Amino acid sequence: MSRFFTAGDSSSESSSSDEEELYSDPEAQKHSEEESSSESESEEEEEGSGSESDDDDKTGVNKFLRDQESSEESEDEEKVTVVKSAKDKRLEEIEGVVKLIDNARKIGDWNTISTEFDKLNRQVVKIAEKEKLPKIYVRTIAELEDFMNETIALQKVTTKKMNATNAKGLNAMKQKVKRNNRDYATEIDKYRADKDEYMMEEEEEEVQPAPKAKKPKIQYTDEIDAGDDEGFSRVGKHGKALQYTAESILKHLRTIIESRGKKNTDRAEQIRVMEKLLEVATTPYQTIRVLLTLVSTRFDLTTSTSTGTMSQEQWKMAEHEYGKLLEMLEENRNMVVVENAEEWEDDEKPPQPAPGELIKIPGSIVSIAERLDDELTRSLQHIDPHTGEYIERLSDEQALYSNILRGLLYIEDLQKIEKLETPQDGANRMVMRRLEHIYFKPSQVVSILEETAWKTIPSHLDSKITPRSGAKDIASLVQVLSTYLFVHSADIIRARAYLCQVYYFALHDQYYRARDMLLMSHLQETIGNFNINTQILFNRTLVQVGLCAFRANLVYESQNTLQEICGSGRQKELLAQGVMMQRYSQVTPEQEKLERQRQLPFHMHINLELLECVYLTCSMLLEVPLLAQTASSPDIKKRVISKTYRRLLEFHERQIFTGPPENTRDHVMQASRALAAGEWKKAADLINAIKIWELMADSEKIKTMLSEQIQEEGLRTYLFTYAPFYDTLSVSTLASLFDLSERKVAAIVSKMIAHEELAAALDQVNSAIIFRKGVELSRLQSLALTLSDKASGLIEANERTLEQRTQGTANAFERQGGSGGRGGRGGRGGRGGQRGDRGGSRTRGGQQFGGGALGGAIKA
Repeated sequence: MSRFFTAGDSSSESSSSDEEELYSDPEAQKHSEEESSSESESEEEEEGSGSESDDDDKTGVNKFLRDQESSEESEDEEKVTVVKSAKDKRLEEIEGVVKLIDNARKIGDWNTISTEFDKLNRQVVKIAEKEKLPKIYVRTIAELEDFMNETIALQKVTTKKMNATNAKGLNAMKQKVKRNNRDYATEIDKYRADKDEYMMEEEEEEVQPAPKAKKPKIQYTDEIDAGDDEGFSRVGKHGKALQYTAESILKHLRTIIESRGKKNTDRAEQIRVMEKLLEVATTPYQTIRVLLTLVSTRFDLTTSTSTGTMSQEQWKMAEHEYGKLLEMLEENRNMVVVENAEEWEDDEKPPQPAPGELIKIPGSIVSIAERLDDELTRSLQHIDPHTGEYIERLSDEQALYSNILRGLLYIEDLQKIEKLETPQDGANRMVMRRLEHIYFKPSQVVSILEETAWKTIPSHLDSKITPRSGAKDIASLVQVLSTYLFVHSADIIRARAYLCQVYYFALHDQYYRARDMLLMSHLQETIGNFNINTQILFNRTLVQVGLCAFRANLVYESQNTLQEICGSGRQKELLAQGVMMQRYSQVTPEQEKLERQRQLPFHMHINLELLECVYLTCSMLLEVPLLAQTASSPDIKKRVISKTYRRLLEFHERQIFTGPPENTRDHVMQASRALAAGEWKKAADLINAIKIWELMADSEKIKTMLSEQIQEEGLRTYLFTYAPFYDTLSVSTLASLFDLSERKVAAIVSKMIAHEELAAALDQVNSAIIFRKGVELSRLQSLALTLSDKASGLIEANERTLEQRTQGTANAFERQGGSGGRGGRGGRGGRGGQRGDRGGSRTRGGQQFGGGALGGAIKA
C-alpha cells in the first residue's frame, strides 16, 4: 500500500477514534484505556531490551540495512583514531616540501626548487611566530646554498650550458638564498659546525612521554651512528631486528646476491650492509667473500648516475678494496679466486678443507681490474681536460697500474698450481691492460710508473714475465710484454700487442724498425676485419710512424704515410679524438652514443694541429717542384700527390688580398708561393715561424732540417722553372743563389738527371750544366695536348658511368653470329642471304646479317 493511502488511513483512524469517544459508553472507554496502558508498558519493555528485539521485529530490506550499519560500527570501534596536533601537521607539510626540493636537486630542476623554496618560507613564517625554528629547515637552506655555489662554479668551467628555464630559476635563487640565509646565519653556522650533533639535539627535544600505549609501528632506518647503538638495533622487514654477526655473514651475502638486478633495489643500503659485514668478519674466507660482493655492488651504482660513470669516491673505495682483496689472497695461499669454482651452498658454516686442499671461491680478479680501468677511462672522457679536476683524476692511474701489476702476479701464481688448470686468457688480458697503459708514454714516464708500482708490492713477490730486476730497462719492457702476447694469444689481442710495439718504436724515433714491423705484419690488408677499437689503434700507429719519418728527415715517406689519414679530412673521427657532426649524416642516436664511448681520454691524444702542420709541410716540399716541372714540360703526364694541399693552394691563390699569416695553413700557403717564386729564404722564415714546432723534441734541429730541405727543393723548383731559358748554367752560380756548396748542387743535379727529371748534362770540367733542347711546343700545341688529355679522361669517366648504370649489360643488345634481327621471319631470311651474297664485294665490318635461322640452316 502506498504511503499516501497510509497517511489517509491514519487520519481516518484518528477521526473515527474521536467519534468513538463521543458516542461510546463508559465501559468501552474504560476498556480502551486499559489497552492503551498495556501498549505503553510493552513499548517500555521493548526499549529496555535493546537492538536485538528491533532486529527480530524488522523484516525485508530493513533487516539487511541494519546488519550493514552494525558491521561498520564494529569496524570503526576496532580502528585507533590518531589525532595530530597542528604542529605535527605543519612539520609534515614542511617535510613534504623539503622532499620535493631534494628530488629537484637530484635532477637539477632549478625552476621547481625556486617555486618550492618560496612555499617553504611561507610555511616556516607561520611556525616561527609561535614555535621554535625547525632544524630541518636550517639543514635544507644550508645544503641548498652549498649546492647552488657548486652549480655556479661548475657552469663557469663547463662548455654545456643549462637551458633557459633552469638558468632563470638559478638566477632567481641566487638573490633569494642570499637574502633569506642572512636572517638565519647563526643557526646555519651551528649546523655546519657539527651537523650530526645539531640534528640530534632536535630529536632529543621532540622526545616526549606517550600518554597512551599504541600499537607498535615497524621502523625502517637507513643509518644509525655508532654512538647511538646503545639501546637500539637495526630493524629490517617485518619488524625483525637485524643482527650482523660473523655467523650470519653468508646469509646476508646470499640475500644481497639474489636481489641484484631486481627493481627497486637500494644498492646504497646494500653497500652499507656489506661494509658492516666487513667489520664483523673474523675469518679470511668471510672477508674475501664480502670484498668480492662489495666491489661488484659498487660497480652496479654506475647505472643510476646521469652520466653513466662511477663517482670518484666510489671508484677509490673499490680500488682500495681490490688491493685489500689481493693482499688477503697473497696471505692465504690455501684460498684461490677462480671463475670456474662452484658456489658454496651451506650458509650456516664455511667450508672446511682437508690439509693441502684448496678452497675455490667463485670470482674474477681479471674482470675487476678491467672494470676499474674502464671506469677510470669513462670518467676521464666526461671531465673537461683543461681543468685541475682532470689532472687530479689522472693521478689515480698510478694506483690502478700498481693493482694491475699485482693482479698479474697473482694470476702467474695460479698458473703455477697444476691442479687448477688456470686458462691462459686471464694472464693475456692482464698483460694487455698493462701494455695499454705504457705504450703511448715516453720512457721517462714509464720508468717512474714502474718504479712506483714495484715499491707498493711486497719484496717477496716477483714476476716471471717481467722480473723485478729488469724494471729499470724500459726499452725492453714493451718488447717483452708484446712478445709474450705473440706467443700465448691470438687474433685481436695479438694484433693490438703488435701495434702497441710499433707505436712505441715510432714514438722513440726508431723509424726503420717500426716500418719493417708494420710492413711484415700485413695488418694494412686485414685491418678492416678487426673491431673498431683496433682500427683506431692502427690509425694512431700509422700517424705516429709518419711523424717519426718526418723527424728522421724522410719527407716523402712521411707524406706517403700520413696521406691516408690526413687526406680524408676526418682526422678527429679516425683517431677517436672527437665527433664531427655532419649536416646530412644518417647517424642514429645509438651509433652516436657508441662513437662517443670510443673516444680516447685527452692525455692519449695526438696533437692534430701538429699533425696537419707536418702533413702540409711535407706536401709543400713535394708538390711545389712537381708543379714547376709540369708547368715547364706539358708533355709530362700530370699527377697529384696531395689533393688536400692542391685544394688549399688554389683557394689561397684565388684570394685578391692576403694579409699576414695567422695560423698554420696561412704560413704553409704563403711559404709555398715564396718557394715557387724562388724566394727560399722567405719560405724558410715562414715555416720556421710556426709556433707548433716547439711541441716537438729538439725543435731547433727540426727547424734546421726544414731550412735545408727548403733550400734543396728551391733549387729543384728553380731548375724546373727556368731550364727552357738556359743553354748552360754555372754550378757556382746556383750554389751562391741557394747558399749551398757546389758539391751539394752537383749531387742534386746528378740525381735529377739520373731520374730523367731534367734534360741536361753535367760538365764536371767546367763545372757547368748543359741543357738539351727538346722539341719546343707552341702555345697552341700545348693547349691541344691539354685538350686531348681532358677528352680522354672524359671518355674514361663516361665508360665507367655506363658500366655502373648498366651493371655490366652494356653489350647485351649487340647481334652475335647469325642471330639477325629480321632474319628470323621465314622467307625473308632467304632474301637476307641473297643480299649478303650481292654485297660480298664489300669489306666486312660493323654489324653483319647472317640470314637468320633459315639462312643458317642453308649454310649448314
